[in-house]
Amino acid sequence: MTVRAVPSTENPVDDRRPIVIDCDPGQDDAVALLLAMAAPKELDLLGITTVAGNVPLEKTQRNARIICDLAERQDMPVFAGCERPLKREPITAENVHGDEGIDGMEIFEPETPLHSRDAVDFIVDTLKSADEESVTLVPTGPLTNVATAIERDRSILGGIREIVLMGGAMREGGNRSPSAEFNVLVDPHAADVVFNCGRPVVAMGLDVTHQVLASPERVKNIRALGNPVARAVAGMLGFFERFDKSKYGSEGAPLHDPCTVAYLLEPALFKGKDVNVSVECDSELTVGHTAVDFWHVTDRPINTRWMYDVDVDGFFELLIDRLNRYDRRQYRGDVQDRRDPE
Repeated sequence: MTVRAVPSTENPVDDRRPIVIDCDPGQDDAVALLLAMAAPKELDLLGITTVAGNVPLEKTQRNARIICDLAERQDMPVFAGCERPLKREPITAENVHGDEGIDGMEIFEPETPLHSRDAVDFIVDTLKSADEESVTLVPTGPLTNVATAIERDRSILGGIREIVLMGGAMREGGNRSPSAEFNVLVDPHAADVVFNCGRPVVAMGLDVTHQVLASPERVKNIRALGNPVARAVAGMLGFFERFDKSKYGSEGAPLHDPCTVAYLLEPALFKGKDVNVSVECDSELTVGHTAVDFWHVTDRPINTRWMYDVDVDGFFELLIDRLNRYDRRQYRGDVQDRRDPE
């Protein structure tokens, strides 16, 4: 397989945003991937990198490839990355996502191949050869791959436009510990590297993602679209919701990770504030806590655009519209336009 590591410069009218999604699918990661692949005219998805998180790496890379099959994007390069956090023992979340990570849809051996290159190598090579400040990184799992790439070669920072990540919490507290959101808890040392890398960071923490609930009515509307992708999404959300309904008494599962891609497509859906985010790496009591200086009570420098509010109805209108584009005739035409832009 040939991998195009950087956006093409041959066509001056190609204004799609080049992105790399780094993920640990997970039902909500899967929805984020499908949302991105349903936007071939806006987003140039250069590749998908996977990391251990919701389930071990062997399953996250397989799940990413299953989602590519579902989207009929077997040409999408998928890479496997880090099997464990930088310094801590691995933590997984089968109790939330199921044994396979994307339970609720059919699990099968995908046709989309796993690329032979390592995910971290792909990130480094892509950013080193990219135009200055051109590539957006979209991490929706633990930040191990991204931090490892930065620590391996800090010159890659020049190729990053911004990092739009799902992780952290302020007013919502933690979802895996009293203090920490799961992605940051899994690898707080990696999160510390990324938040302080010096490039613009946009953080979708639990404060905003817990507002985006896939209620039964919204899942019903997704299922009613009738195409195979929408039915798979409805199945995954039907499985995913059982944990949050039991834990929080909520009306459905929060779609954490798709907030990152929704922001790239329609940033006006979200409200944010420029803050400092510091990550607790040492205390076993509060490890993984994101200390968000929302009111600027310290002199720590601003390093993050912290999102705290979202137009929920607008988010689901966007999601349903994009999932509806998986009508095969329209979707194949959009993808062909993406491969052969005029």
